[in-house]
Amino acid sequence: MADPPSRHMVLLGTGTSVGVPMIGCHCDVCDSDDPKNHRGRCGVAVEAPDGTFLIDTPPELRLQLVRERIDLVHAAVFTHNHADHIFGLDDLRIFGQYLDDSIPLYCEEPVENQIRRAYHYAFGAPPANNHRGATPRLHFERISAEPFSLLGTTVTPIRLHHGRLPILGFRVNDVAYCTDVSEIPDESWDALQGLDVLVIDALRDRPHPTHFSVQQSLAVVEKLRPRRAYFTHISHHLDHAATSAELPENVELAWDGLRIPLGMST
Repeated sequence: MADPPSRHMVLLGTGTSVGVPMIGCHCDVCDSDDPKNHRGRCGVAVEAPDGTFLIDTPPELRLQLVRERIDLVHAAVFTHNHADHIFGLDDLRIFGQYLDDSIPLYCEEPVENQIRRAYHYAFGAPPANNHRGATPRLHFERISAEPFSLLGTTVTPIRLHHGRLPILGFRVNDVAYCTDVSEIPDESWDALQGLDVLVIDALRDRPHPTHFSVQQSLAVVEKLRPRRAYFTHISHHLDHAATSAELPENVELAWDGLRIPLGMST
């Protein structure tokens, strides 16, 4: 009997809210020809047993999915409601057409409220001149900090703080994705124990009010001791090769297109 295909968490984008290269900047990182210094806005695709779901829908989503040859998405899960995490949502419209069904959006109430405002045309009565397929087919599934089942796998939300904003990270099997985080509350550390891989925010070397710095994320890695850690939501202040060379052996800056094995458990 053949082994089942391996599944992965694919990092679609690993950059800040302005991306890298940044408009109008010609620093060494923004002008770098190293593809690992080219960072779209943060998002993830998770290959689950019964389909693919996204964590966040960044503005470059169409380009990211085409680049990774991800032809079908069945659901999306959201960390929080900032523009760089929700403003690719209309790119899910084609999947509603492919599936002839609405796409579930798993999120907390503040995220739902913001999406309803930003994409009002998807949730009200369609305009009279709309053709079939012009309006995304979407519906909401409310989540909290409790684990839930999605496409044959268990997703565990992890409460995080992004400055003063409460947001969510997510754990799938023994891989955790924690972007846009500046604090891990006491009650969330247990959900991050025993990780194979931790993907965590590390904006730059200097402290920031709403994001971990490299040193702060290294302190988290030291406390949790995952087998491997990747830093994401990376600004143009960090060159991939130079920064990674200074990190511990099991820690590296992430890059767009990085594929992280999820193992066999569900």
